[in-house]
Amino acid sequence: MSKESGAKVASIRLNDRLGAWWLDNRQVATDSLKRLFQKPVGSLMTWLVIGVALALPVILYVALANVEALNQRWDGEPRIQVFLKTDISDEKGVRLGGDIKAWPEVREVKYVSRQQGLEEFQQLSGLPEVLGKLEKNPLPAVLEITPVSEQAEDMERLLERLKVMPQTDLAQLDLQWVKRLSAILQVGQRIVLMLVLLLSVGVLLVIGNTTRLEIQNRHHEIAIIRLIGGTDTFIRRPFLYTGFWYGLGGGLLASVLVAIGLAMLNSPVRILAGLYNSDFSLLYLSLSDTLALWMMAALLGVFGASLSVSRYLDGLESQI
Repeated sequence: MSKESGAKVASIRLNDRLGAWWLDNRQVATDSLKRLFQKPVGSLMTWLVIGVALALPVILYVALANVEALNQRWDGEPRIQVFLKTDISDEKGVRLGGDIKAWPEVREVKYVSRQQGLEEFQQLSGLPEVLGKLEKNPLPAVLEITPVSEQAEDMERLLERLKVMPQTDLAQLDLQWVKRLSAILQVGQRIVLMLVLLLSVGVLLVIGNTTRLEIQNRHHEIAIIRLIGGTDTFIRRPFLYTGFWYGLGGGLLASVLVAIGLAMLNSPVRILAGLYNSDFSLLYLSLSDTLALWMMAALLGVFGASLSVSRYLDGLESQI
C-alpha cells in the first residue's frame, strides 16, 4: 500500500470516528432531554430553583450597570461652585470668571447669572408659576470652575484660594458625592461577586442532588452496563448532558425573569426620570451578557453532575 493510500485510509477512519462520536453524543443529548420532559413537573421545579438563584445576582448586576450608566450621563468631573455676592453685577461676574480662567490650575470656568439660575431652578422644580411671582430673585450668580488636576489636595488648595476672594459669598467642592457613589458601586460589585459565588454553590448542590437521585433511579441500568463492559465515560455521559440541560434551562429562565423584572420597572423609572427632565430608561442585559449567563449556567450544570457521578463511580470502585 502506498503512502497516499495509507493517508487516505487513515483520514477516512478518522472521519468515521468523528462522525460516530458526533452521532453518539447527539443521541445521548437528545435522550437526556427527552427524559427531563418525561417528568415535566420535577424538571420545571428544578429549572425554577436554578433560574431564581441565578436571577438574583444578575438583577443586582444589571442594577449596578444602570447606576453606572446614570452616573456617566451626569458630568462626573469634579467642579468647584463659587456663589458670588448678590451685589456683584453680571459684567463684573463675567470679568471675574475670565480672570480665574487664566489661573494655571483652572481648566474651564462657566458663569451662570442670577437670571439663568432662576430659570433653571423654575424648570427643574416644576413650580414656574410660584417662582415667577417672586418680587426679587433670591439666587446669586455662580461660577462653575473645573480644575486642571483632580487630585484632592490640588482641588482643596484651589478651593481655599477661591474662598478668600472678596467677591465670594460661598465656595464648595462637589466631589464628595462622586467619592460616595464610587464607594457604593464598589460595595455593590463585591456583593454581586459574593452572591454569584454563594448561589453558584447552591446551583451546584441542586444539580448534584438531582443527578444523584437520577443515578439511584438508574442504578440497575448502570450495573448492567458495567457488567457488559461499559466504561465510566460511557456511564458518565448521559448524566453530564442531564446536568447541561438543567443548567441551560435554569439560565434561560433566569434571563426571562430578569427581563420581566426590568420591563416591570422600566415604565416607573421613565416616569421618575421625566420628572427630572431626563430621558433615562433602564438598560437590559446585552446579548453578550445573556450568552455568558447561559454558558455559565450550563457549565455549572455539567460540573455539578460530574461531581455527583464521580462520587458514585468512586463508591462503586471501593466496593469491588
